[in-house]
Amino acid sequence: MRDAVGSFVGWPSDLIFPDAETPTRPTHKVGKGISRRIESVASQKEVPSRKLKSAAKDIPTTSGTKSQIMMRLEKMVDESDIMHEAIRSIDFDEGVFGAAHFEIIAKEDMQQLFEHDELGIAVIHTYIWYMYVTLMRGTELCNRFNFIAASRINATLITKNPTSVKNDLVDRFMAAGDNTTPSLYFLPFNSGNGGHWVLVAMDLSRLIVYYLDSLSGDWSKYPNMKKTVDAAIIKFRSKKNYRNRKDITWIKVQCPQQNNSVDCGFFVLRFMRDIIALNRIDIPKMYFEEYKSYSRAHLDEMKDELCQFIVDQRII
Repeated sequence: MRDAVGSFVGWPSDLIFPDAETPTRPTHKVGKGISRRIESVASQKEVPSRKLKSAAKDIPTTSGTKSQIMMRLEKMVDESDIMHEAIRSIDFDEGVFGAAHFEIIAKEDMQQLFEHDELGIAVIHTYIWYMYVTLMRGTELCNRFNFIAASRINATLITKNPTSVKNDLVDRFMAAGDNTTPSLYFLPFNSGNGGHWVLVAMDLSRLIVYYLDSLSGDWSKYPNMKKTVDAAIIKFRSKKNYRNRKDITWIKVQCPQQNNSVDCGFFVLRFMRDIIALNRIDIPKMYFEEYKSYSRAHLDEMKDELCQFIVDQRII
């Protein structure tokens, strides 16, 4: 897994959200990315689970087969300068990670999506952007769910400079404003050097940290990560003059488990997607009854969502 920013994902024409405006398509050169912002606001009238259900109603569920939208995007990539080492630089909404953020998309990122390979940071981040735009922006969900950039908080950076990572995490907490009401901070955490993805979900108001790992084990595998997260929460509460009523509680969630060596990134994205769609701040220790396991079709559904999103936003 690369530590550099870079990775990405998308929907068919009948699945396009009609309120999503798409900018004109520019010409790209190597090293000269474009900046894009999505100007439309997601519907505030639909609950997220209903939006996802209506959006995904025609997605094929045949495991391992490529959908029409994926084949369409793959053809667009094959015919673009990305195949000749060009890149795309994309500006995210500031609300996604609490500050200005851009992502670099290259050929290898698209191939991760097309070939169902291990996901890098760019794909992880781009699907997060998709969820923010499609489910959250302009709704009260922005006050309930927050994302932390994996490029700023990961095992490699913690090893190099734990104090800097802790301070970055505190800054992200501060950027969200009111943290006295229950909300979740999602941290897709990577073990570094092309390693394993897990999800750390923090409820600062109740001092609860949920740990979701699609492989066996718990946070003891990453003691420096736990130490950094705990220290950041304590420092944040001190800066806000909150009383630490109790110790921070870590909960290992019995979440769906992967059966291969490549799906961890897809599972982390699906965890966040389900939690937001169900609008749940409290994550049951035995996970949600609706999602006790994930089939390949659950993961293919997300890939199609991201493919459609990339097509709609004319990123290629």
